Amino acid sequence: MNHNPVGWFEIYVQDMDRARKFYEGVLGCELQKLPNVDLDMMSFPMVADATGASGALVHAEGVPSGGNSTMVYFSCANCADEESRVAQYGGRVERSKMSIGEYGFVSIAYDPDGNRIGLHSRQ
Repeated sequence: MNHNPVGWFEIYVQDMDRARKFYEGVLGCELQKLPNVDLDMMSFPMVADATGASGALVHAEGVPSGGNSTMVYFSCANCADEESRVAQYGGRVERSKMSIGEYGFVSIAYDPDGNRIGLHSRQ
């Protein structure tokens, strides 16, 4: 394999407007509606030919949110900054910024739909 194994992720939500506000507020980015798809999807920013994966929030009838066993880690300059905005946007912090040794730091949080997410930084 000559590439990163993850190419795309989807986070299932029940209230797209609430989820969009949470992720835009916490991560400080703007999500874009994906045109020409049959589902309600808002994509995270994408940079062509950059490392890492992008993905989208998805609202699909009959697909539950929360309680998932997959965790998405969002890259941050300093995860404490994004962590500080989690509660303000309707989420909750499960574990504050902690060291993971030579790999940097992580914070663990829940979004308003009950999805568990990670915030990762090198500092």
